[in-house]
Amino acid sequence: MELILWRHAEAEEGTPDAMRPLTEKGRRQAERMAHFISGRLPPNTRILVSPALRAQQTAAALSGHFITAPNIGIHATPQTAVATAGWPMAGGAVMLVGHQPWMGELAAFLMTGHADYWSIKKGAVWWFSRREREGDYQTVLRLVIAPDQL
Repeated sequence: MELILWRHAEAEEGTPDAMRPLTEKGRRQAERMAHFISGRLPPNTRILVSPALRAQQTAAALSGHFITAPNIGIHATPQTAVATAGWPMAGGAVMLVGHQPWMGELAAFLMTGHADYWSIKKGAVWWFSRREREGDYQTVLRLVIAPDQL
């Protein structure tokens, strides 16, 4: 299974939090990352997106074919994100477009087995794979890239 985490791009300050749109810089970040990732995604990747406006706008830079998933909203947890994605047994590829701190906590858990606060930059993608080798399951970090690296 492939699990791709895409943190929303830079958003304006303000309230209500769920309605904050992307800034001009955030729109550029989302577009650059969408251009980079679009040719690399496996066919039939399921794209699950937080209902927050900034996450919706980030995902829309890549595709209009995504599912709004309230379970990965602003106050999600790594546990709800994993359950929503079906990691690690669902098969195929799933992209979650969401928020800190749960994304960083999930990345830490996938790499170390313990939730910890890891920072994921705005607009960045972290790509994980789950594979079996000689009867042992392994989590592989395939890619980490931020928009300023493109």
